Amino acid sequence: MQKLTPFLWFNDQAEEAVNFYLSIFRNPRLIKIARYPEGSPGPKGSVMTVHFSLDGQEFVALNGGPHYTFSPAISFVVNCDTQAEVDEYWDKLAADGGKQNQCGWLHDKFGVSWQIVPRILGDLVSDVDEAKAQRVMQAMLKMTKIDIAALEQAARNP
Repeated sequence: MQKLTPFLWFNDQAEEAVNFYLSIFRNPRLIKIARYPEGSPGPKGSVMTVHFSLDGQEFVALNGGPHYTFSPAISFVVNCDTQAEVDEYWDKLAADGGKQNQCGWLHDKFGVSWQIVPRILGDLVSDVDEAKAQRVMQAMLKMTKIDIAALEQAARNP
């Protein structure tokens, strides 16, 4: 097991959320489902936790009740190499009631925050040519889903 594992608190949708994520990411793996025993906070036999892995990153999802909800203060970054990959993750994670936000951020239908980011973005906004970096930043700030071609166009055109 990895040293640090993100732990996601759901009301009662942990298994549904995990199945959603397993259908989207590469190299998905369901590791273990633990169920509530008699005398515990949840109904006996209902799903308590789901331990899973997405592309080698392990997570645990908990059905912990309505006490806590997700916030954009914590998000997961999906680093993408191509526009097709950006489009794929964006479309799948935003489906069925997800909310699209500015600058490559979205909330999925469970309220979890994601950043769908092309790897080239970091290079472009930290370019040694400050004017170029500023043009790219200004272009990105106008976007919802990140458009690599538009970023590259902004980088090229003063």
